[in-house]
Amino acid sequence: MPDFDHFDLGAVALQCGLTLPSASLACKTYGALAPDKSNVILYPTSYGAHHTDIEWLIGEGGILDPSKYFIVIPNQLGNGLSTSPSNLAEPFGNCRAPLFTHWDNVHAQEKLLRERFGVTNIALAYGWSMGGQQALHWGAIFPDRVERICAICTSARTSPHNKVFLEGIRAVLTADAAWQGDRFVERPIRALRAFSRIYAGWAVSQAFYREELWAKVGFTSLEDFLIRGWEGNFMRRDAADLLSMIDTWMHSDISDNPIYNGDLPKALAAIKARTLIMPSTTDLYFTTADSEIETAHMTNAELRPIESIWGHRAGNPMIASQGVV
Repeated sequence: MPDFDHFDLGAVALQCGLTLPSASLACKTYGALAPDKSNVILYPTSYGAHHTDIEWLIGEGGILDPSKYFIVIPNQLGNGLSTSPSNLAEPFGNCRAPLFTHWDNVHAQEKLLRERFGVTNIALAYGWSMGGQQALHWGAIFPDRVERICAICTSARTSPHNKVFLEGIRAVLTADAAWQGDRFVERPIRALRAFSRIYAGWAVSQAFYREELWAKVGFTSLEDFLIRGWEGNFMRRDAADLLSMIDTWMHSDISDNPIYNGDLPKALAAIKARTLIMPSTTDLYFTTADSEIETAHMTNAELRPIESIWGHRAGNPMIASQGVV
């Protein structure tokens, strides 16, 4: 039985200009909502992740404590649990999946919180990677409704270099013979394996591999780490969903909306929430330098780099033999 709920969004007008007649948001909650509804933490999912992949951070006495807070994990659109290419009905199924943006994600989440729980304000928007992108979108789109943001190893706008990485992994998936120009006609096993190994080279640092840190988290060799840790992780996912989330990541920009019309400094300055921006000093695609540039435009933000050789995974160091995200 599923350990999560589906919230019916009804008809959804997407930012790309298309309308889904029906959509849903998969979500899971932890803890109890305070009578005054002041203890809500929103914790969106990262690339390729389901709520089960990130709930390790939730625990009594931990960073996200359900004995104190009401924690909501909304699965982002496109991740396979919420409305995604892999579960869309016609006419949007079978290669016609639309682009989902974080504008769409955040508005779906806002509707979930308001209609399901009667919540309008968030005590904390917490997120790593694509989850952090959504947290920053919340701060810019609803600046009066977010008290705090913790954005880890992420960005307010996807950088040109980050887009090069995304183009690379997209090219690998679509190079498979199973890709017929607009759809996968079968599971692209070879591409998923190659995709996973390329991702493994970007997600942690050179020093991580030099010092063989994979051996400290349950793997017996580098090949074991690549097969069980990375191939095993991404082969759990539908290839069309992985492409969809690449497109969402590619288009991530807190200013690309009718509120800010592409003015990123204005969007960053509009964030009122007390904000921690926490890049990893060895992240290969969300760099500290990019975070410094963005933080400089924010009026209530503090830059706190994470000194680590874990690269991008410094912000989500739960790597174990059962798989990583």
